[in-house]
Amino acid sequence: MTRSTIRAGAGRLAPATALRPVLTGVLATGTVLALAACGGGFSEGQADDGGTAAGGGAAGETLIIGNINPVASFNPINQTDVAGQWANEFVLDSLLDQPKPLEFTPELATSIDTEDNQTYTVNLDPSATWSDGEPVTADDVAFTLNLIANPESITALGTSISSLDGVDPVTGKLPEGETEIPGVTVVDEQTVELKTAQPVDPNYISEIIGTRLFILPAHHLKDIAPADFGESDFAQLPDVTSGPYTYLNYTKDVSIEFAARDDYYEGTPKIPSVAVRIMPAANLVGDLQTGAIHMNSGGGIGNIPVQDLATVKGLDNVTTNVYETLGVQFIEFNTETVPDVEVRSAMAHAINREQIVDQLLQGEGQIVDGPYTSQSPYLDTDQKTLAYDPDLSRELLEDTDFDEETTLRFVVPTGNAIREQSADIILENLKAVGFKVEQTNVDFPTLLTMAGEGDYDMLLIGNTFNIDPDVTFMYGSQGSSNYTGYSSERADALLAKGKSEPDTDARAEIYDELQAIWQEDLPQLGLYSDNVASVVSNEVTVGGAKPFWRGSLADLPQWSFGEM
Repeated sequence: MTRSTIRAGAGRLAPATALRPVLTGVLATGTVLALAACGGGFSEGQADDGGTAAGGGAAGETLIIGNINPVASFNPINQTDVAGQWANEFVLDSLLDQPKPLEFTPELATSIDTEDNQTYTVNLDPSATWSDGEPVTADDVAFTLNLIANPESITALGTSISSLDGVDPVTGKLPEGETEIPGVTVVDEQTVELKTAQPVDPNYISEIIGTRLFILPAHHLKDIAPADFGESDFAQLPDVTSGPYTYLNYTKDVSIEFAARDDYYEGTPKIPSVAVRIMPAANLVGDLQTGAIHMNSGGGIGNIPVQDLATVKGLDNVTTNVYETLGVQFIEFNTETVPDVEVRSAMAHAINREQIVDQLLQGEGQIVDGPYTSQSPYLDTDQKTLAYDPDLSRELLEDTDFDEETTLRFVVPTGNAIREQSADIILENLKAVGFKVEQTNVDFPTLLTMAGEGDYDMLLIGNTFNIDPDVTFMYGSQGSSNYTGYSSERADALLAKGKSEPDTDARAEIYDELQAIWQEDLPQLGLYSDNVASVVSNEVTVGGAKPFWRGSLADLPQWSFGEM
């Protein structure tokens, strides 16, 4: 087995055995882990028309960020789109932050401690407050977890809490009629105890519960029935928040505006207001050049088109860096309408992914079959990617009972130019080996609706993954983002085993086996992981997308303009 090794200095991850989590406690090896030291209301409004440049970085200036994906949902417990999650990070804090892979820093929690990898003590920052002045307390943490676990709530986060004692180990839901997780105990106003059903890797708790869940205000939301939470005003746009900014104005598919909190517990943000402009990807470079925007968001939701990379690298008013990512673009197969794995295998071998990377990405990317890229320490590099082999594709197809007169519905989301262009290549590849395909282009929110309803045969979709390898949400039979309908008892058992295994090396072996299974079963095929450019105006001295994109907003309160 060969494991990819990633250097932290280059925005990559060191070998798993060398990682330093913020959790204090004892791993299965007995190694003691040290804690890393660290020091408004909504109103619908009109967005800036984009006619004026962002201008110099004088005090009081608005930071303007270019984004290409519209937000599908602001609901903190039911977001499957990266754009919505990223927007909420401006206004809602999690327990921990992760500025670099598996390097955790305090946010609402000063630490999460464990002695046995099963009982975790969450110690909250006593200075943290909500935007309405109320303190952030242990009741808020318990409320958030119980809301996610409630049988009547609709959430995409169930798998994130499924390791806790008393909830379903796959869905994270409580039994009907129950409302409180047995494994969550409020000790006092600033302390919560979390107990898992069995010992787990402390890094799993740090990342999946610590950094991926927004804590919600119990005092503001406690009277909303869990079944109705998704329709509440808060779920449309959070109005009592804990982060460095509050939502000021939102114009659907056009712009999001934020105002800094003077009373933020980590200090007043240095930039008083931020505006996110949602625009076609083709407009990003022009707006960066003229100063209409100060930076792009990166992370797949604000990518610079590859054909514009040379141009943006040549601009003298911005700084450009290109990074590998944890993001993967997939073609997903509806396993209910295309149930024969040999047909799916024929499709996979028909797709010329080398052409996509070489021609569309101009080499700025990598081919991957599954959810782990070269940034992940869990990528098994001994496993070869599926080859482009149209002759093999035809042979596989001829050996099946597939009716070649069947027209397959291929759904492609708009907004990402490279992904849309890759669909053209895929369409021609599939037709070349004998498939009849009808392509439909839709906006991303519509794609999510169609995916959730199984209203497709093939679709394109991207995912940005965690460093932690658990992908039950996507590959588990009951995963919240399992749009393919994939169900494998063997894979489910290994996913559960991998999630509960506290030893990092043992987990790696489990996920190696899973990668082989997924390549064999092919509920979806990774197409490529594209490198992304972070472009930041020279007027900005601190801020912008980082090599580890998930940690880009970790220093948000310190983002600043230079002196003019």
